[in-house]
Amino acid sequence: MAGPAYGKHTRDALGTFATVMVTDPAALSDARELLDGELAAIDAACSRFRPDSELTQVCAAGGHPVPVSPLLAQALSVALTAARITGGDVDPTCGQALVSLGYDRDFTLVRPDTSAPRQPPVPGGGWRGVKLSTGRRQVTVPKGVLLDLGATAKALAADRAAAAIAAATGGGALVNLGGDISVAGPPPEGGWLVGVADGATFDTTTASVESSQVIVIRDGGLATSSVLGRSWQRGQTQLHHIIDPRSGLPVRPYWRTVSVAARSCVDANTATTAAIVRGEGAANWLARLGLPARLVGPDGAVVTVAGWPVAEDTR
Repeated sequence: MAGPAYGKHTRDALGTFATVMVTDPAALSDARELLDGELAAIDAACSRFRPDSELTQVCAAGGHPVPVSPLLAQALSVALTAARITGGDVDPTCGQALVSLGYDRDFTLVRPDTSAPRQPPVPGGGWRGVKLSTGRRQVTVPKGVLLDLGATAKALAADRAAAAIAAATGGGALVNLGGDISVAGPPPEGGWLVGVADGATFDTTTASVESSQVIVIRDGGLATSSVLGRSWQRGQTQLHHIIDPRSGLPVRPYWRTVSVAARSCVDANTATTAAIVRGEGAANWLARLGLPARLVGPDGAVVTVAGWPVAEDTR
């Protein structure tokens, strides 16, 4: 994705990989430090698996108002906005649905357990009951509701980190958090070259991932959502992490992978997640919004809309 003139660093983070690239190699050390700070902050604020995270404490408050940090207030605002603009397709109140399916800890610990689910499905749909006062930085989560910010918090971290790095270094920056990509500052000549993968699984690494297409981005964000990335088996049932809030069960895959380019990584990831949930109507919905998108069906058939570049597969 980059030539030798770039500064680049990759490490594990947030249950996936985190890559930072800068147009000025001399700025890489500062970029790494800024990225590490953002990742640590978003994990402490938004992790569903840390007993000491702000999110865990908010959900355990039994319906009482809780003061929150500026970062968690921003993350909650982003998540609730995503729910509102997608009509509830991207729903942060699906945490209990994921727990009922066995996704109740870090994913590396979830996959080895193939026992049958022990809890019935738990629909979401409670996002309107989450009350956030951004001015007072206070949130009330209804008793019994478990929030999961997986659809937006990682993308928010990518946007925040790229913007912070570009502002501090004065150069161009790209941050890639497991396929959630944000760029800021002046891009390299010709733009950033980004590989788009169709079949990446949880075990795929940055070294082994096979790109199906390479595209150029110069600003904003790019995100890919897939039913393949975090999938696991419980009993005789194959599961994945993108939940239909109406049923509390994984979405029946009409698309296996959706990639979208947008003004920000948050906007892109909101659109990709909603597209997976919406299924057959997703392509027309994205086209009406004017969001360049690439949608891949279970059989590998590709549909592109809104000016996404059409190119032969690189495989």
